[in-house]
Amino acid sequence: MPSTAPPAFLLEPTMTLREKFTEALKTAMQGGDKAGTSTIRLIMAKVKDADIAARPRGVQQISDDEVVAVLRGMVKQRRESVELYIQGKRQDLVDKENAEISVIEAFLPQQMDEAGIAAAVDAAIAETGAASAKDMGRVMAALKGRHAATLDMARAGALVKTRLG
Repeated sequence: MPSTAPPAFLLEPTMTLREKFTEALKTAMQGGDKAGTSTIRLIMAKVKDADIAARPRGVQQISDDEVVAVLRGMVKQRRESVELYIQGKRQDLVDKENAEISVIEAFLPQQMDEAGIAAAVDAAIAETGAASAKDMGRVMAALKGRHAATLDMARAGALVKTRLG
């Protein structure tokens, strides 16, 4: 199991996510962390698949924002698997998926807390002049444009819906 403190390179603001993946892979391999090594390899393969899928659009490599979206998708998929494995009473697979989630989440930006989400939602509602549930799309677009990397859009959506009635 990896240590609780993230390696220094994960906090380095000048490194791209791809560079962080490479450094993390080296560290995991040198440390003999088989689970970390395999998870980082999975991440790198998934990002490469996304790069290949983007080539018809004329893009050689997806942006860091798109990489974050890929990582979020990987976490979501694993959380869904955990639920199924819990129902199937497969604790070994639950533990494996949770370990992978921990490795993937180490590369994601810190998520906003409830107070931060509420403040962002209130600001977006004020900015867009939203008055009813019909305006929800505009508010969500404003939130996504400003806070896509750090905001849980599902939680924000539920809050916007509540605020707009």
